[in-house]
Amino acid sequence: MSRGVQVTFDAHDPQALSSFWRAVLGYIHPGPPGAELPAGADPIAAWDDFLAGIGVPEQQRNSMSALEDPDGNGPRLFFQRVPEGKVVKNRVHLDVRVAPGLEGPERMAALEAECDRLLALGGTRIRRHEPAPPLETGFIVMADPEGNEFCLD
Repeated sequence: MSRGVQVTFDAHDPQALSSFWRAVLGYIHPGPPGAELPAGADPIAAWDDFLAGIGVPEQQRNSMSALEDPDGNGPRLFFQRVPEGKVVKNRVHLDVRVAPGLEGPERMAALEAECDRLLALGGTRIRRHEPAPPLETGFIVMADPEGNEFCLD
């Protein structure tokens, strides 16, 4: 029997970090339990109202956030507030599949275009790895706004 997975991020600001990853992956913030959100409704605002309604103090309302793949294919992402900062390189990271099937200059141009988009969202470029056939097709290492490394692949 296979099992689904959830990828969990430790964060200082779960809502901000989940909003970055929402824009990176095209995921959505799910609404609160039992809530039917109308089209265009802000799920973060709906969560704030929900948490206020059940008595969660304002300073605790940004203690977690989540994202889901709207197509139901990718893993759920969960963001939890932690007091400590990131200290060392991630041992596990995400590869964001930007250019599957592309090779050479066309692939690297697609990766660079996505890198530029993510820089504007608050990501950081770390380094570019050039294609080295036959095994390496080239990729760009980046970090999210809280320093978690990921690759544009």
